[in-house]
Amino acid sequence: MPLVQLIIILVVVGVILWVINSFIPMQSTIKSILNAVVIIAVIIWLLSVFGLIGDISRMRITR
Repeated sequence: MPLVQLIIILVVVGVILWVINSFIPMQSTIKSILNAVVIIAVIIWLLSVFGLIGDISRMRITR
């Protein structure tokens, strides 16, 4: 994945998160949970893009 495309995706995700936090009325606890989930998802995605973890689509969560 080209670096420019990676930066554009990160900027778009950041802008969408900012719009949700600024203009959609929610309780602060729900906003915090939403922010944490998005940040964790982006970190996992970045680790996958840079090859530090395996392919996300092959990961299984089982009992």
